[in-house]
Amino acid sequence: MDHATVRVYEERGPEWAARRRPVRRAEARAFARRVETKSLRVDLGCGAGRYTADLGNPVVGLDATRAMLDLCRVAVPSASLVRADLEALPFGRNSVHGAWANMSYLHIPSVRLPMALADLHRSLVVGAPLDLQMLGGQYEGDHLPQDDVGGRFFASWTRERLRDVLIGAGFDIDVVEDHDEVVRARATRARSLPDFVNADMRLLVAGLNPSLFAADAGVGYARPGNRFWPAAVQAGLVSEDRDPRAALFDHGIGMTDIVKRSTASAADLEPHEYRAGMGRIERLVRWLQPGAVCFVGLSGWRAVFDRGAAAGLQPRDLAGRRVYLMPSTSGLNAHARMADLVAHLGTAGALPR
Repeated sequence: MDHATVRVYEERGPEWAARRRPVRRAEARAFARRVETKSLRVDLGCGAGRYTADLGNPVVGLDATRAMLDLCRVAVPSASLVRADLEALPFGRNSVHGAWANMSYLHIPSVRLPMALADLHRSLVVGAPLDLQMLGGQYEGDHLPQDDVGGRFFASWTRERLRDVLIGAGFDIDVVEDHDEVVRARATRARSLPDFVNADMRLLVAGLNPSLFAADAGVGYARPGNRFWPAAVQAGLVSEDRDPRAALFDHGIGMTDIVKRSTASAADLEPHEYRAGMGRIERLVRWLQPGAVCFVGLSGWRAVFDRGAAAGLQPRDLAGRRVYLMPSTSGLNAHARMADLVAHLGTAGALPR
C-alpha cells in the first residue's frame, strides 16, 4: 500500500473510523453465505472491523496499521488479526476460502493492482468468492477533493478497467457494477493463472491460455516438457527457471495469456475467446506500454488478425507496440527446435522500444 496513506491511518484512523457506518452489512452476510462452511475467510483492509463480524467464522482481519487492528480487536474479539500489506499477503498458497475487500485496494497505485491481485489469486482456493469495492471514476493521486481526512492516496476505477484487471488476475466475473461513486465486483477465483505485469516491462509475453497443469502449479509453461523457461534462460531473458515474479521484477519480462480459461489443450479454445482475449491484451498494452509484445503460439494471432501470419516480427503493431510471433514451446510441437525457440525469444527481447 501507499506508505503515506498507512501513516495517515496510523495517526488518524480512530478519528476516521468514528465517522463511518457499516452500510454494507447485508452484502457482507451474503458474502459469508458464499464461503464454504467453517472455512477460512479474510477481511482485507479490515480497518476498525465494521464488517469483520458479518463475514462468518473463522475470519482473519488484515490491516496495515496497528491503530486500526486495535479497534478491530475490540469490535470483533473472536477474529484473528494480522498486520500486513495488501501487496504482500502472508497466506500460504490455496489457503483462503473467501476474500472481502471493502475500499482497501483503492490505496494501491493502479499499475500495481494486477500484481496485488495476483498475490490474492495465489492465496485463494479455486472457487473462492471475492467481494471487492473500489472508488469509481478516473482519479489517481493524494488530493482527492472528497477526502475528509487528507493525505491519503486513492486510485479510482471504471467498471470496464476493473473488469479487465480482475479477468487478467485469474478471476471469473460474477458482476461488476457502478453504485453511486463506487464500483463493486463479485468474482470467483478461477482455475487459471494471474497476469504478472506492471508498468516497467521491456517485453510482455502472451501465451494462448494456461494448461490445467500450469494453472494448478501457479506458473505458466510449468510442465517439465515445455521448453519456454529453458529457452528463456538460454536467450538471456530471465535468470530463474519457472519464476514469473523474478522474470518481471528482475528482468522486466511480463506474462499474460490471450484466453484465461485453462484447458487440457489449446485446441479446446473457441474463436470468440481469442477475439475477446486479444481485446483485453490490447487494452492492457495501451495502459502499461511494454516495450514489445511476444505471442507464444501462432493460432491466437492468426485467429484474430492474420490467418497467414508467420513467426517473426509482424507488420502490424498492437496499441502502438511492436509484435513478435513465435511457435509454441510445448514439447508436443516437434516442428520447433530448441535452438529456434532460443533465437525467437532472444530476438523478441532485443526489440527496441
